Amino acid sequence: MFKALVLDKAPEFSATLRDVDDDFLPEGDVTLEVAYSTLNYKDALAITNRSPIARSWPMVAGIDGAGRVVESSSPKWKPGDQVVLNGFGVGEAHKGCLAGRARLKGDWLVRLPEQFTARQAMAIGTAGYTAMLCVLSLERHGLKPGDGDVLVTGATGGVGSIAVSVLSKLGHRVTAATGKATEEKFLRDLGASAVIDRAELASPGKPLQKERWAAVVDAVGSHTLANACAQTRYYGAVAACGLAQGMDLPATVAPFILRGISLLGVESVMAPMPLREEAWSRLARDLDPARLEAITSEISLDQAIEHAQRLIAGQVRGRLVVNTGG
Repeated sequence: MFKALVLDKAPEFSATLRDVDDDFLPEGDVTLEVAYSTLNYKDALAITNRSPIARSWPMVAGIDGAGRVVESSSPKWKPGDQVVLNGFGVGEAHKGCLAGRARLKGDWLVRLPEQFTARQAMAIGTAGYTAMLCVLSLERHGLKPGDGDVLVTGATGGVGSIAVSVLSKLGHRVTAATGKATEEKFLRDLGASAVIDRAELASPGKPLQKERWAAVVDAVGSHTLANACAQTRYYGAVAACGLAQGMDLPATVAPFILRGISLLGVESVMAPMPLREEAWSRLARDLDPARLEAITSEISLDQAIEHAQRLIAGQVRGRLVVNTGG
């Protein structure tokens, strides 16, 4: 028996911690003893039922997991291998990793980089992996240190805090946007050169505004993303990966046809394996472990429901690692 955070709809929605066994697990060719999972914004949406994330019932929450392979019929993995899981519909259509064990497909797994423990991998989680996908996307567009200020929105969140840390370590001058004035020291300790109030970006603005940013990492969407585009310099780029403010984009074509900026969509759930492996390799190289620890808080599995509610309410900074007891 092991514990799992189970979402059900019979007939009303519920999120409860249950004792289950291996018969409760779905089909898959790898069984994982989950050492740690994490709470991402998407997990919080699922656990609080704020958005229809889960698509089959009952569902075990948790889109991320890290731990040890205990059974495998996959040619890629053997018992004892240390692996990481991000996305692929886990915690949505396939039972997830906020549990002591998970059964997964071997093709979904990435080998845990030797630089990281399972706990550190989940301190990164999908949020940090997505942040690195944003950095890779901007670099492919041509961004280099010294090109100009890089804006990170939602900077105290999971994506934002790791984006600030990685970009500053790479030599970029980072401006962090946040609604939490008390967190300026936290963001500067992560490497931000400047901190601005998110209110500067959160309301309707002009279609084309003063040039400010060489590039942007945006996890917020809506008016924030529209204003970020309107303030991006000629031929700059904006990597968009989130919708904390909203999934609308009340913008015009002006920044694209008058300044030649690029809007780069960043998707993490179904990213191809070579890109995942590149992202994890770069995280192992470019993420300062001391800064990672500074943004990480650990909770137990029985605290996950409460903290999901706090995450939705904007009361969490950085990353929440969940000790699953696996």
